[in-house]
Amino acid sequence: MLRPIDPTDIPPPPAYRVPWRIVRTDPAHPVVSNDSAESADFVRVFRSDPGECSTQWWGQMLPTENMELCLCTADLDQVVVTIAWFRPSDGQEYVWKFVG
Repeated sequence: MLRPIDPTDIPPPPAYRVPWRIVRTDPAHPVVSNDSAESADFVRVFRSDPGECSTQWWGQMLPTENMELCLCTADLDQVVVTIAWFRPSDGQEYVWKFVG
């Protein structure tokens, strides 16, 4: 439901921008980059495609750090990649998905 904006309300904090950038120069080997100014902690990557699921533990990814995914055995039209990580600034876990 819409409501009028009260000028005395405290504005919400800005949205958190997903830190990942995916470079698909080679579709079977996308490169995931931490494109933010802060590290991502306890990074895990889950690959899900028909008949196969796998998990990779990347640990901490510093700003500008890159990691390559190998999707050679995946059906690139079916694979879903999920990245999970913790933000050091708030301790919350975040999850983001993309298709191969």
